[in-house]
Amino acid sequence: MNLDILGLEAFLAIAEQGRFFKAARQLHITQTALTRRLQNFEAELGVKLVERTTRSVALTPLGASFLPQARRLLAELRAALVEIRETGRAQRGNVVIACVPTVGVRYLPEIIREYAARHPENRIRILDHASSGVLDAVLRREAEFGVAIAGPRHPELEDRPLVADRFVLICRGDHPLAARRRLRWRELERHPLVFVGTGSGNRPLLDAALSAAAPRLRSDYEVQRSSTAVGLVAAGVAAAIVPSLAVQPESHPELRVVQLFDPVVSRQLVLVRRRGGELSPAARALFELVARRR
Repeated sequence: MNLDILGLEAFLAIAEQGRFFKAARQLHITQTALTRRLQNFEAELGVKLVERTTRSVALTPLGASFLPQARRLLAELRAALVEIRETGRAQRGNVVIACVPTVGVRYLPEIIREYAARHPENRIRILDHASSGVLDAVLRREAEFGVAIAGPRHPELEDRPLVADRFVLICRGDHPLAARRRLRWRELERHPLVFVGTGSGNRPLLDAALSAAAPRLRSDYEVQRSSTAVGLVAAGVAAAIVPSLAVQPESHPELRVVQLFDPVVSRQLVLVRRRGGELSPAARALFELVARRR
């Protein structure tokens, strides 16, 4: 059974005003329209709620017993509508987003801090996945939007570019290449390296870009996450190829960052959401903050 809001309002107005013309005036409708609403409501319920004679209007016993419930129903509905309206205006609520891990390390924290200052009551859940996992989380509605690595476009997703993140060499201060500011890729051929594995969204980009330059790099160690590569480098295992966002200078002052060129290889980060999907007010506020941070 559908809740007939207009019929419920008509019944309550008649019960409270005691006259059809007063109830119609309260609802800003004609008496004919009021009568029709009441009749439809009674027909839906299958009972008579109001007895009407030429001289008086009275509630039936069922109408009288239903009156407190009707008042409560309408009050709760109005309160719920006010709450959801205010929630939308205040952009309150919980937000779930997905991102590649390095974005959560260096790109998002400042944005999250600004968002938290504006919306201190909101809770944010971040799902850090490989780029394909970010897209899957958005498609499955596990996250309202995400930050991924640009690639083939999915027909159910829309994306917008955020920032180009350049691949760099990181090494310890005692590494033979630590004093260099810039290196050609081919100069790395005789040095053992930590490289991203095939499960990482970075690997296809590197393979495609370096196939033309054809450097024979020594991928002695393979990892799936850049944070693991950073840890291995900090321990003195080897140098590593990582996106620049993976490096936190304040956390690892012993590390050096060397720019790589010939070719310059970057990954494009994109903001993704479901095509035609509607973000919650809380998520939309965060989405707009991320979109403006380029």
